[in-house]
Amino acid sequence: MSQLNPRQQEAVRYISGPLLVLAGAGSGKTSVITRKIAYLIQQCGFQARHIVAVTFTNKAAREMKERVGSLLRGAEKHGLTVSTFHNLGLNIIRREHKLLGYKAGFSIFDDVDTKNLLTEIMQKEYAGDDGVDEIRQLIGSWKNDLIMPEQALEQARTPKEQTAAVVYIHYQRTLKAYNALDFDDLILQPVKLLQDNPDVLEKWRNRIRYMLVDEYQDTNASQYLLVKLLVKERAQFTVVGDDDQSIYAWRGARPENLELLKTDFPSLKVVMLEQNYRSTGRILKCANTLIANNPHAFTKQLWSDMGFGDEIRVLRCRNEDAEAERIALEILTEHIRTDRPYSDFAILYRGNYQAKLMELKLQVHKVPYRLSGGTSFFSRQEVKDLMAYLRLLVNPDDDNAYLRVINVPRREIGSTTLEKLSVYATQRELSLYEASAELGLSEHLSSRFTERLARFKHYMDKLRQRCFGDDPIAALQEMLLDIDYNNWIRQNSSSEKAAEYRMANVQFLIEALKNTLERDEDGELTIEDAIAKLVLRDMLERQEEEADGADGVQMMTLHASKGLEFPSVYIMGVEEEILPHRSSIEADTVEEERRLAYVGITRAREKLTLTYANKRKQYGEVIDCTPSRFLDELPKEDLIWEGLDEAPKEVKQARAASALADIRAMLSKG
Repeated sequence: MSQLNPRQQEAVRYISGPLLVLAGAGSGKTSVITRKIAYLIQQCGFQARHIVAVTFTNKAAREMKERVGSLLRGAEKHGLTVSTFHNLGLNIIRREHKLLGYKAGFSIFDDVDTKNLLTEIMQKEYAGDDGVDEIRQLIGSWKNDLIMPEQALEQARTPKEQTAAVVYIHYQRTLKAYNALDFDDLILQPVKLLQDNPDVLEKWRNRIRYMLVDEYQDTNASQYLLVKLLVKERAQFTVVGDDDQSIYAWRGARPENLELLKTDFPSLKVVMLEQNYRSTGRILKCANTLIANNPHAFTKQLWSDMGFGDEIRVLRCRNEDAEAERIALEILTEHIRTDRPYSDFAILYRGNYQAKLMELKLQVHKVPYRLSGGTSFFSRQEVKDLMAYLRLLVNPDDDNAYLRVINVPRREIGSTTLEKLSVYATQRELSLYEASAELGLSEHLSSRFTERLARFKHYMDKLRQRCFGDDPIAALQEMLLDIDYNNWIRQNSSSEKAAEYRMANVQFLIEALKNTLERDEDGELTIEDAIAKLVLRDMLERQEEEADGADGVQMMTLHASKGLEFPSVYIMGVEEEILPHRSSIEADTVEEERRLAYVGITRAREKLTLTYANKRKQYGEVIDCTPSRFLDELPKEDLIWEGLDEAPKEVKQARAASALADIRAMLSKG
């Protein structure tokens, strides 16, 4: 117990009733859970097989299991359950599947399976699958709230809800016919089973004699009820949570479940963990001051003995381009000056769309990075398509690029044709592109297919000439019209909105190409060079090295950052309508956005920088931005504001040139 502080020790040793541990960010909650499991087994006579610890992710469950394993001897841990909520539900269903009307060996549908089945039902019942994603979300939220299909139909108020409820009925029947469950059923079905079968409930209560629940603020209605059903009789449990870090309302999480515990278990003991082992005092002061603007059932103040630390910097930037440029340059400078590894830096943002410009800037300055919790801009299908066209224009010998675009959009060139072309090209030692228009190919393919291949090569040859002329960007825009790419995207997107988003990505890439050419003041950059800069082979290889622990700046959404920590953190786009998000302002749910900002701030160990843009391009228009209300809520004496002066353009250019000169000087010394 010596490694635990007094509050942590109190939480570990209290076993005589229900316990809520309110664990602030970085306060060592995993240590409390793992040490408590060891304490229950080694000091309190509990057998491991009667203890269940649940959390939300496989990663968290794995880490917990490893840490408990290091505290217990071999036989002591036999039969211990450390799992996710969904795994616990699955275990119950496996043992009780007959009572639920399922056969052994049932399937579990993932998101793709679920979407395909819903699409199939909608096409059959409604001759179209418009709004399938929305219906899937509605069904998921009904299941989380324990609402069965018939109830959903009774409660449906709008035509959309009525449609979703009818689809829900068909969907559940079909799942049952397939002997399958979806992800949400893994909690819903056990809850219904335990509610309807007192004997089964008694059996599971005897099996689970002590329960520990991590991240309790993230539980939804059905998860709360599952825990309550299992522990109600003995009230022997510990739940650990932080109402200030509840950021998943959009997927059903209810921070009010922490308060509900007080009602359901009047003898509930509450222990506060307020000592933070991660951040400097100043960072915690800012976090405490910000979150105090939310109403609280339980009030806590994080503190630390890690020193008070540096001021928090707030950077006002001219526009989103200047914001991304500033962050990239600062990280590069700091890395060179202090030799700090790139992995010490994190860039956090509210939405994945903010990452693409940041990616480009990091690439320009050759700063390696790793993208988490979102698809890299350059690995999106539409971006890869256009990049393949660009690569083929620059390098006709690029067979991978050729194979990617030859049928995008479809040109009725099948795999058999491409196989024969490949055999012929190998024999002649040519690229697929060159071989596609050779006369000898007609001995292997019918004229119908040789004509199609030759037509494509002829078109690309002409396009190459136009691209290397006066206006390459216009030629590329014309190409998108020629191949009717817009329509192709529409046909292969789940909705009109998704198609628009994907086309915006394509236009963003062309815009980036245009900017690369325009920034070339000497006029020496050819379209070939500009495309080569955007091919980004090195960057994509770095992405693949992520699993090998390659060094790189960590880029992720604020949601994805929960549970992580970094020496230096940048939170970008701290503006009204971004953070807090416009939809939360309209829905009056700004409290959750404030918690999200709090999560971001408490990721920083030593340095924290918040950035915002004065102007931002949105839907082709330049709009004025308002700094986030959250900046006004931070203690002014702890902030340093930069970029508020309106220096002339020449002065700013001189500053930027000076900063780059400093970097070059540092590099030459190295």
